[in-house]
Amino acid sequence: MPVAIDTLNIYSRLKSTGLPEESAREIAEVFRETIDEKLANKNDLKTTESNLTKYIESVRAELKKDIELLRSELRREIAESKAGTIRWVAGMLVAQAGLIATLVKLL
Repeated sequence: MPVAIDTLNIYSRLKSTGLPEESAREIAEVFRETIDEKLANKNDLKTTESNLTKYIESVRAELKKDIELLRSELRREIAESKAGTIRWVAGMLVAQAGLIATLVKLL
């Protein structure tokens, strides 16, 4: 729905200043065309809002997917780290047991 503009008022005001009738008419028409073509109206804003809402929903879905992927990678890395720590501790226990057994034999 185009924005209402009182071109008759513009025309009358310009004409009252001594501007020729044709010039006043042309200037009023330029105002009307510019407003119709360049200014956003309610339908334009609703369309933009709808498009923005769809875009935001798309971004949210993408972010949720990315977050879930990062969580699973983090869980995998934590599990690998735990397994590495357990292997290290087990190796140290075996080494300590061997060291203690050797010391007992020497005494």
